[in-house]
Amino acid sequence: MNETAMEEMPRPRLRGPSAEAVARVEGRPTVTEATRIVLRPIAGPLALGFIGLTMATVVVAALQLGWVAPSRQVQVAIVLVAFVVPLQAMASVFGFLGRDGVAATGMGVLAGTWGVVGWMLATSPPGSTSPLLGIVLLVAATAMLLPASAAFASKLVPALVLTTAAARFAVTGVYQLTGSATWERAAGWVGLALGILAIYAAWATQLEDVLGKTILPTARRGKGRAAVRGTLTDQVAELRHEGGVRQQL
Repeated sequence: MNETAMEEMPRPRLRGPSAEAVARVEGRPTVTEATRIVLRPIAGPLALGFIGLTMATVVVAALQLGWVAPSRQVQVAIVLVAFVVPLQAMASVFGFLGRDGVAATGMGVLAGTWGVVGWMLATSPPGSTSPLLGIVLLVAATAMLLPASAAFASKLVPALVLTTAAARFAVTGVYQLTGSATWERAAGWVGLALGILAIYAAWATQLEDVLGKTILPTARRGKGRAAVRGTLTDQVAELRHEGGVRQQL
């Protein structure tokens, strides 16, 4: 073999010792020895959050469509603050504990938004509108699209619920800005549609959690399908990259 051919041959790549090997030589604990990741099983919080969403959107729709007299506005506010906000806030917290950022973020935005709506209804004259509340609702609608767009990659039914909630906030926000009776009725009907979709999602996810299999379609795909049908190894494969495990969020 001539010298030119020898020069063209690929040279072996030199690899240094692994970080764990270096740690052992230096007497430091390795990652395996120093790290313990504990997974705590919890019940799925989505059904609880969707039930809260159903209650919120239906009672507000009843007020907007005239099924409930404007004089009952404070009572609607009590339902939102006393029933809806705690349920959705709890669903958000357990969504984070369950390592589902989409569910946690969506429920957190819903809890905060309904809390503001309830407080404004409780402190405003019956039948009045508020441009400030309109702006809040439009911002909330935009915020809802963030977890909704992420949910389309794994769970289509929850994604549709969050998207419809965004539409509901947007239409109600326009009504608050304009005071138009047409926009008020439109918000009411969108709210009822959201209520139907949300109670279906609550029912489907509750059956899925209790029975361990899909009864009512939730249109899971990708990681959403693996979360129900995959093995435990599939669930923890990317655990090292999740918040609370990696050094920076």
